[in-house]
Amino acid sequence: MPGPLLLLRWAAIVAAVVFAVRRRSLTTWILVSIVIGTEMGHDFPALATQLRVFSQIFLRLIRTIVAPLLFATLVVGIAGHSDLKQVGRMGIKALIYFEVVTTLALAIGWVAITISGAGVGVALPPVVDAAALPTTPPRTWAEVLLDVFPDNIAKSVGEGHVLQVVVFSVFFGIALAMLPEARRRPMLAFAESLADTMFGFTKLIMYFAPIGVGAAIAYTVGQLGVGVLVNLLKLLATFYVAVAVFVGLVLVPVALIARVPLRRFAAAVVEPVSIAFATTSSEAALPRAMEAMEKFGVPRQIVAFVMPTGYSFNLDGSSLYLSLAAIFVAQAAGVELSIGQQFLLLLTLMLTSKGVAGVPRGALVILLGTVGSFGLPTEPVFMILGIDALLDMLRTSVNVLGNCLATVVVARWEGAFDDRKAPEALAAIPTPH
Repeated sequence: MPGPLLLLRWAAIVAAVVFAVRRRSLTTWILVSIVIGTEMGHDFPALATQLRVFSQIFLRLIRTIVAPLLFATLVVGIAGHSDLKQVGRMGIKALIYFEVVTTLALAIGWVAITISGAGVGVALPPVVDAAALPTTPPRTWAEVLLDVFPDNIAKSVGEGHVLQVVVFSVFFGIALAMLPEARRRPMLAFAESLADTMFGFTKLIMYFAPIGVGAAIAYTVGQLGVGVLVNLLKLLATFYVAVAVFVGLVLVPVALIARVPLRRFAAAVVEPVSIAFATTSSEAALPRAMEAMEKFGVPRQIVAFVMPTGYSFNLDGSSLYLSLAAIFVAQAAGVELSIGQQFLLLLTLMLTSKGVAGVPRGALVILLGTVGSFGLPTEPVFMILGIDALLDMLRTSVNVLGNCLATVVVARWEGAFDDRKAPEALAAIPTPH
């Protein structure tokens, strides 16, 4: 006969399912599926390990998205917003700023997870294909550099070489941006349509996410036990501390160097950042953020260029998360990556993270594609998805905060920031009641 604690746990799960049915929220269903998967892995480990096929189906569907999604978003981001003949000096400055700040975010995430070692001690199931793990001898710098560039884009897509797809997309976008408007517009329209289609494709696949994630957690707990959850809590704490360090050591000094009035800036961004935190959607906060920055003293033409472009190229929170999560996967897999391999991994993440701010669970798509291209197992990624909702709230908020600051920095850099408007911004922005 089942014990009272077992009956009590499953009664709570049934109540959670009823709650999820009423909420009709994908995030809620994912969280509930994690609870169900954990309980199944604990109570019925033999059955739980047979559910892995559903997580593999989900993984295959995700992998089909990566190449066309990266191609479309990068081409649109470069050819659609970075026509240097139009944006000129401001565009170059904005892109330089974006790359410097996101690189620092990647570095801080890498340092944080290296220090905390949150993934160390996770013993992955023996069924993981050990042959897929990096065991090749060290390569020369020339071989590493050569592998960045594709010799056949179809082969790169088929073999999952994400960085080669990114390099091809970047050069394609630059070449498209150099064409006259009449020649550029049809291809740009195709890329925009492809991007929208892949966004829709992603939404469809994410409806299968509760089943895929629940099956992955059930399989993991069935193989490893519930002790694996300790590593996830350690990862969550590492991420929150890393974000605090990034804000304190990067964003605040940047604001001080740019002579941004911090108190007034904080008052101006509190609403869009709060929207991003609550909805986990950068797009939901975009209109309010643009309005707030214009009232704060940034000219409209700078806001209109920097903010949307930043949503493709200045994802500070997502960059920090991706570097931290990727190294966590390597630690959980027990793979010792050399400094050169880690540098190449961070470079790949820096490039592949561009342009996916509007993709539901876009960081998951990029993380799966990137770790897969480095031969790392994917089971730890599904473990991370168990706390992804808590991670997503903060990383989305940092994305919005970083883009708001970027508009002010570029405006100050251009000598166009209106200091007289900043005090008026507090009165102009209504406070919620």
